[in-house]
Amino acid sequence: MLVRRERAGDVAAVRAVVAAAFTRPAEPDDRPETVTETPIEVRLLDELRADPGWIPALSLVAVDGQIDAGEVVGHVVCTRGQLDGRPVLGLGPLAVRPDRQRAGVGSALMHAVLAAAEARDETLVALLGEPAYYRRFGLRPASEFGIVAPDPQWGAYFQARPLGGAAPTPGRFRYAEPFERL
Repeated sequence: MLVRRERAGDVAAVRAVVAAAFTRPAEPDDRPETVTETPIEVRLLDELRADPGWIPALSLVAVDGQIDAGEVVGHVVCTRGQLDGRPVLGLGPLAVRPDRQRAGVGSALMHAVLAAAEARDETLVALLGEPAYYRRFGLRPASEFGIVAPDPQWGAYFQARPLGGAAPTPGRFRYAEPFERL
């Protein structure tokens, strides 16, 4: 497996990976109108690509096989967020094809995108996700840094990590605008 920047020819494969990773199996008591064919994360990714907050250098894919001919099995992206008007990063979605989950693909993508962000001299990354998973990448509840989540109900699931030795600055976090339409 290799991790590299997403290319124009990867977009359809990335959409397929994100759709597969976030498709929720139908439950027996689901009403047909509550089950969507396309997960919201796919629409979010499409809208992020068209947003000024899209950062091509921080849209990464994991590929099986050769770097130019391999099959996309995972994707992660960071987009431009704001912390009281200061530029920071919002991470997500992170997606791994279901048949490759729990095989280190997500971890490789996380390490790569955090390293790429730090190499760009970014100061902070924030995300909404499972604390038990993201803790291994140095993320902690954002509230520990005085960072206020877009939705206070997110609690410890809204996490942050300072980058490049920067001291975290308190403030209210905002994702790129497409997140606000979810």
